[in-house]
Amino acid sequence: MAKGSQDSKGSKVWTIFSLVSALGAATVARKGLDKGWQVATRRKPPENPADPDVALWEAVAWSAATGAAVALARMFAQRRAANYYVKSAGHLPPQLEKDDQQ
Repeated sequence: MAKGSQDSKGSKVWTIFSLVSALGAATVARKGLDKGWQVATRRKPPENPADPDVALWEAVAWSAATGAAVALARMFAQRRAANYYVKSAGHLPPQLEKDDQQ
């Protein structure tokens, strides 16, 4: 099998693996954040922070917390997935090959 087709297969595997891990992490983070919000505020989190009936402080706090928690969870999940990929394949996925950063 030619190297190009192996890279293509590895690329597809990584894309799927990365996507599944990121979606799973985002779902877990969101559920945890929902519970944490309910414990901290004794209220359900806003379903739509853009709704004018939601207090501005609550909309801003919920949006910031959700954005940060989901982004961090996805980043950590994708880093773990990349480590697993390296252990399995022996190299980084093509999308994550090291650049010139030191």
